[in-house]
Amino acid sequence: MANAVLILNGPNLNLLGTREPDIYGAETLADIEQACAAHADKLGLTADFRQSNNEGELVEWIQAARGTHAAIIINAGAYTHTSVAILDALLAVDLMVMEVHLSNIYQRDKFRHHSYISKAATGVICGLGSQGYQLALDALAARLGANN
Repeated sequence: MANAVLILNGPNLNLLGTREPDIYGAETLADIEQACAAHADKLGLTADFRQSNNEGELVEWIQAARGTHAAIIINAGAYTHTSVAILDALLAVDLMVMEVHLSNIYQRDKFRHHSYISKAATGVICGLGSQGYQLALDALAARLGANN
């Protein structure tokens, strides 16, 4: 548990590589998962990578992380801007949380400028594509004192 990081991905992220590549890039979610696993390993972390289009499933995974994971990285997709349930779950588990977005949400539609997730987040990374996940792992490794 000490160095296990739950990496959650929300709705439509399973379509990466084909969905609006001008915004989200050409990498697939499997590419990002593979890069996260390799980077986490270098940092002395374990990456538990998951994706769901279902808000309730994301909430259940967050709740189950208490006692099994040291931190959470979350790209909640559109739920970032709508889900009080995900926010409440993140606050309830009392784990370090890094919020990640592939695109710069502040350069997009105005409704995307507000994040419910940010209230629970230790840090927010947006606009750096898939590199944001690795930067989140770096930050967590430093804060958790992993063998990096």
